[in-house]
Amino acid sequence: MTVTDRIALDPFGSDIVAQSARLRALGPVVPVELPGGIPAWAPTGYDCLKELILDPRVSKDARLHWRLWPELARHPSWSWMATWAGVVNMLSTYGADHARLRKLVAPSFTHRRTEAMRPRVAALTGELLDALAAEAADGRVVDLRAGLAHPLPMRMICELLGVPDELRHGAARLIADIMDTSDPGPEFAASVQERIGSVFGALIAHRRTHPGDDVTTELIRVRDEDGDRLSDEELLHTLLLVVGAGFETTVNLIGNAVVALLTDPSQLTAVRSGAVGWGAVVDETLRVHPSVAALPLRFAVEDLKVGGVTIPAGDAIITTYACAGLDPAHYGPGAAVFDAARDAEDHLAFGIGVHRCIGAPLARLEALTALPALFARFPDLRLAVDAGELRHVPSFIAHGWQEIPVLPGPRQATSAR
Repeated sequence: MTVTDRIALDPFGSDIVAQSARLRALGPVVPVELPGGIPAWAPTGYDCLKELILDPRVSKDARLHWRLWPELARHPSWSWMATWAGVVNMLSTYGADHARLRKLVAPSFTHRRTEAMRPRVAALTGELLDALAAEAADGRVVDLRAGLAHPLPMRMICELLGVPDELRHGAARLIADIMDTSDPGPEFAASVQERIGSVFGALIAHRRTHPGDDVTTELIRVRDEDGDRLSDEELLHTLLLVVGAGFETTVNLIGNAVVALLTDPSQLTAVRSGAVGWGAVVDETLRVHPSVAALPLRFAVEDLKVGGVTIPAGDAIITTYACAGLDPAHYGPGAAVFDAARDAEDHLAFGIGVHRCIGAPLARLEALTALPALFARFPDLRLAVDAGELRHVPSFIAHGWQEIPVLPGPRQATSAR
């Protein structure tokens, strides 16, 4: 196929599995069109994606390396991309700038710091399960996403960053809207941009006057004492990234794992018996149902030949985690089937190399706390609707469900604290 035959990605993410298979059938690297008509390239297999992620000739800095960056302002339907490519943080920088920004945040997500959060994650999980049990009294249907998958990582990242209660709802709503790719219109994009400044500007103002033992306070200190290490814009956009990446992906990880197990009783039985570990469930969920299906954008610094296809210098590339995880060339003919007994530790859902997600250990901790606690508390947990009735979040980026209605079943003993 030629670049004039670009495949338009579904902005609603209605069927990620089918879309991945369609792209893969067209070749190892396929020209695609993002919402609003933005052209890009999509690697469709595991090896091609891994090669591109690790190639130092692939940048994440649109200002330096995207040929169409100057065109962004001239296309109203492209304006949503400014939130992804136009911000200045670890997600959108290259080389020394990326290393500098990552170094400022990484100490907050070390193994030691993550382990120190384990008791708080367990306590909060117990509180949320208690609330779910109370809400589900008399057999009422409850939304597992709203009751557990969302509030657990959201409250943990807000505590880590020192986000006050009055800003948390606005921050969560903002991140959801950033992930929503169903409306590429300029009005929606302008609203998102305005709220980035208002929500995170308010967080910075609050922590300047009320400093604490949190990530935001530390980043403000760096900014105020050494502006060469962190600018005002970088401070704002780094907080946006840490909040967004620190909870939204874990929401989907927990939710996707629950749905996968509830729709395959035999695997749930294997997990309950101990034949399959919870770590394997998390890895297989990230492989088959990665929290981020495709992430914009990376850019070819020079002409690149990948899988026999040449990506011209300055062209955009999306990182297609869903395609990679479902690649039969890497995971076998049953790659599209969730199988927690499979060895899926090499999944790419957290990235790889210098851009690997620094919050991956915290995400795993939260999932590995919440999932076993949930199924132990509610052994008769089941979906309240057919799995085909679940609604995907409106996004080709995020991969998860808008609601997960469940019937918890008989109430068990109160969670241990």
